[in-house]
Order: sequence, then structure tokens, then C-alpha cells
Amino acid sequence: MNTSKIRLHSLLAVLTSLAALPASAQVDISARGASIRLGGRLHAQYQGSSAEGSESEFFLRRARLTADVVINDFLSGRVQPEFSGGSAHLTDAYVRLTFSEAFRLTMGQFKRPFDRFELDSSTDMSLVERDGRVDGLDSCAGVGRICSYGRFSSSLGLGNRDQGLLAELSLDRLSVAGSVTNGTGINRADENDEKTFMARIGFQASERVQVAVNYAAKDFVLDSSDEYADAWGVDAQYGGYRDGLLLQAGLLGGDNWKNPDDAGDPSTFLAWQALGSYYFPLSGGRFVAWEPLLRVSGGDPDTDLDDDDGLLVTPGLMLYVQGKNKIGFNLDYYTPDTGDSEWSLKVQTFLYF
Repeated sequence: MNTSKIRLHSLLAVLTSLAALPASAQVDISARGASIRLGGRLHAQYQGSSAEGSESEFFLRRARLTADVVINDFLSGRVQPEFSGGSAHLTDAYVRLTFSEAFRLTMGQFKRPFDRFELDSSTDMSLVERDGRVDGLDSCAGVGRICSYGRFSSSLGLGNRDQGLLAELSLDRLSVAGSVTNGTGINRADENDEKTFMARIGFQASERVQVAVNYAAKDFVLDSSDEYADAWGVDAQYGGYRDGLLLQAGLLGGDNWKNPDDAGDPSTFLAWQALGSYYFPLSGGRFVAWEPLLRVSGGDPDTDLDDDDGLLVTPGLMLYVQGKNKIGFNLDYYTPDTGDSEWSLKVQTFLYF
């Protein structure tokens, strides 16, 4: 049997093993002196909207396979391909050097160290969509879609992933993270010779209370000229996931570099978000817990103008089958200062293995 057939049979064997395992299991294998843990997630969604011109649809929100690789205590990494939106791409793809329990460096593609709501995994969150988008609405100046906290974070290049170098320091209750990245986002080459700089300082105030401050200097290109936009943020959390009461809040502001004036100067934006949920365990039956939630979020794309901001309210419910395997229901209701209110119903199944 030739080498290619051997590799094909090995891959089929791994996939067969994954399919036979319960949803909460992971596979540990060894290859070329490395320890590899395989896992993944599959999120399928239904979405319907009241906005004119929108259509209800079923679609695959994301399908990811994760390979966490450990060479030794010093060298490790992750490769995480994803299929979504009809195409395949990489999400996390990095090499990590752990110098001690207090300090490590990561190089590759990783989550930017800025926004708490983006840093939290989609497998943990009770929200179906971080930005609460309503299909058919595209009215927020610069960033588009709706004026929510999550929309400003993602569209202005503050949340999600980027390619570069990340340094993390942990000292007792204090954590510090700083990054230098291309600034162009996930799976995109740099567009200039400048870099984006971010820093996040967190403090564990008590066993259940965390607070953090964030700063970003985001590079961008405007009329063939390299420019920088400043952004800042503060956030706090009480509690933890799947552990009773969870409260989260964040405030975000800075330069809306996607909304420049005639002179090329960006407008100043301000966004905020508060979220609360409670995890209620159940005994017996198909579900192990249920979790009601409420998110309230707002954003203003230009603080010098009136009647251009919006308010998002999201009641929701999460039903847990086991661990991070669950079914979520969110109703995103958006009210702009100018225009009609619209809503979007989202139902998503979460498979975690």
C-alpha cells in the first residue's frame, strides 16, 4: 500500500473514531513526538427578520475542527479550520511559547486582546450573535448594520482575530496582554507597512468579580495615506458560565474611522452593553439546565450628531443537553432614533465535541 493510501486510511480511522464518540468527548493522539487533542463544534441556525426585503433561512453558522498540539511544556500551538458562509478558512492558527506560568508569547492568528465579549468563546456564550444583527437593516454610519456594542467592536477591527504577536503576563490577580498585529483581520494580508497595537489589563477583584481596561491604536488606510484611530474600553464581569448568576458589562469608545468627515477626520463613537443570565440546573429529563438571559446594548456612531444612535434589546433562553451542548433562542429587537423598530428571531443548536 502506498503512502497516500496509508494517510487516507489513517484520516478515515480518525474521523470514524470521532463520529463514534459521545458529544462531550475529545480524541488524544500522538504523532511525530507531539501530543494532539482533536475536537470541534457545529452550530446550525435558523434566522427570521421583520425587516423589509429579508428572508427567513436555515444555515450553518460555523463548523470547526480544532487540533491543539503540545510538543513539550515550552512549545505548543493550535490549528482551527472553519467552514461558514459557504467557504472554508482558518480561525485560530498559532504557535505558543510558554516561558513560565506567568509569561507566554503567541505568534500567528489569534483573538485580539481587547473586548471581553469577543474573547469569550461562542461555545460558552448564551448569545446567538454577538452583534445582534437584524437581517435587512444596514443603517449605522460607518460600521453598517445596527448600532450595537458588538457591531462597533467587530467592524472597527477591535474584536475577533488578527495576525501578529501576542504577549501575556499573569501576576497573581493582575493580567496584562499586549499585541502587535497587521490590523487587517482574519486571513488577510497586511495592506500597509504600519501595525495595530492593543493592550488589555485585567484585575481579579474577587473570586467572582473581574474588571479590565483596554486600549487600541488601529492603523488604517485613507486615500492612500496611513492613519491611526484610537479606541478605549472598560468591562466587568460577575460570576461565570454555567454557574448561577452571570453579569457582564462593557463601555467602548473612540474613533469611528469608517465614518470620516470631508476633511478625513473620523467621527467619535460610543457604545455600551450589559448582559445578565442565570443558569438553573435540572434533575432528570433530556435537559440538564435552562438559562434565561437579557442583553441591552446601544451605540452612537457620531457623538456630535443627534438622532443617529440605536438601542438593541435581546431576551433569550438557552436549554442545555450536556456541558456546552445546547439549544439557544434569541429575539433581537432593535430601535433606532430615526426609523422603525425591527426584530430578528434566531434559533441555534450548539454541538460541542
